[in-house]
Amino acid sequence: MKGVILAGGLGSRLFPLTKITNKHLLPVYDKPMIYYPIQTLVNAGIRDIMIVTGGSHAGDFLTLLGNGREFGLKEINYTYQEQEGGIAEALGLAEHFAEGDRLVVMLGDNIIEKNIVSAVRNFEAQKEGGRILLKEVKNPQDYGVAVVEGERVVEVIEKPESPPSNLAVIGIYMYDARVFDFIRDINPSDRGELEITDVNNLYIKAGTMSWEILDGWWADAGASIKDYWQVGQLVYSSGANSLP
Repeated sequence: MKGVILAGGLGSRLFPLTKITNKHLLPVYDKPMIYYPIQTLVNAGIRDIMIVTGGSHAGDFLTLLGNGREFGLKEINYTYQEQEGGIAEALGLAEHFAEGDRLVVMLGDNIIEKNIVSAVRNFEAQKEGGRILLKEVKNPQDYGVAVVEGERVVEVIEKPESPPSNLAVIGIYMYDARVFDFIRDINPSDRGELEITDVNNLYIKAGTMSWEILDGWWADAGASIKDYWQVGQLVYSSGANSLP
């Protein structure tokens, strides 16, 4: 099992903070934002990690993280996304790193209170396919929304005007090696990006997508300046993902 953290993009929703640095290098309480997804993967037993980054500050990741010694890692792998092409496009850059292994993919600005240990173990027990983590939210129209029937995922709808549920697909995805075939099968959306929702729906169409509810709170630190500030308060009050 390998881990991929997607940490590219311009971070325009956090301007002007991101005029001088990559969003994922900004501090969230007492640590850089990128530390939290790395620690989430490490806590789940994943030691082989790649960071997909981009923009003019990509080299700062190497300066900050090095080979990941602070997390008990022997090395961290890096690759560069040359343009903003969407989450799925960024993930596609990790195909050579995956080498046919299963992947746990995490957005670099997503921070959780607890851990994904049980979800990773459940994914390991699957014969094939993918697994998404869901969380009930008050504003599902702002997210990809999952429609579920029992243990089956029926559909994921991206930012629906009339959400069929309040179950948001959070930025942690688990995929087998078929994900790269699915990425090649999808077309850019109206905003010119390869959407991860389209990839998830191909897994659903194939009948191999599973799901579970994330335990504890989840937050997107890159959604807005207000969200960024609030996540820092959450981390302060809960001690989420503390380094050993």
